[in-house]
Amino acid sequence: MSDNGEKTRAGRALDAANFFLADVRDGLGPYLAVYLLTEQHWNEARIGLVMSIATIAGIVAQTPAGALVDATRAKRTVMAVAAIMVTLASLALPLFPSFAPVAISQGIAQAAGVVFPPAIAAVSLGIFGHAAFTRRIGRNETFNHAGNAVAAGLAGLSAYWFGPTVVFYLLGAMAIASLVSILAIPEGAIDHDLARGLDGADAGVSRSSRPASRFWRPAVPSWCSRSVPCSSISPMQPCCRWSGRSSRSKTRTRGRA
Repeated sequence: MSDNGEKTRAGRALDAANFFLADVRDGLGPYLAVYLLTEQHWNEARIGLVMSIATIAGIVAQTPAGALVDATRAKRTVMAVAAIMVTLASLALPLFPSFAPVAISQGIAQAAGVVFPPAIAAVSLGIFGHAAFTRRIGRNETFNHAGNAVAAGLAGLSAYWFGPTVVFYLLGAMAIASLVSILAIPEGAIDHDLARGLDGADAGVSRSSRPASRFWRPAVPSWCSRSVPCSSISPMQPCCRWSGRSSRSKTRTRGRA
């Protein structure tokens, strides 16, 4: 398969993943309070406490989740595992409706759900690069909001005809569809160096030609004039950033030699 064909296939799979994950990534979402109030007859204080615990768990998990997505090359697997965790934690609600299991399960669901934003952004960047990243994120949000609208409509109609518990079956169906969509993204289409935002990863430099050193920097671009010393302009100018050090630092280096 050509690179363009693989990228097209990856884009369509990413569209589907954003559509189906819209209902999965937030678990039960606002329906949690409605279900606990109407079906389990909880009072407002217990419901608020459970939702606060879940929210705090999600906030605490944000930084580790972002670090995990940045470090791993198994981004599709991370997304799939997170979708399974959110779904199982939500489906456990009718089976264990007491306070402690509900608080634990919803905390797990919220902590797993924070994986999706950085993972989807990283996969999008790794496939389409910096130049098309903004447009790709806009497309992701389009399918995400479309999925939210469709899921809300289906949940409302299904609950009206079949009762409130049908929402759990809808969540399970959307989770299965999201797993299929995630795994349909070709692994070879994701440049994991580019997905981490490394400089020059999409500048036409092949992976095999990059030095193993962690201090590698891409070559000075052709538009950068070496005739203008960095000491005569701001060190934040592009030429100084690409060269890696100013002429003043070069002078100090020569003096030590």
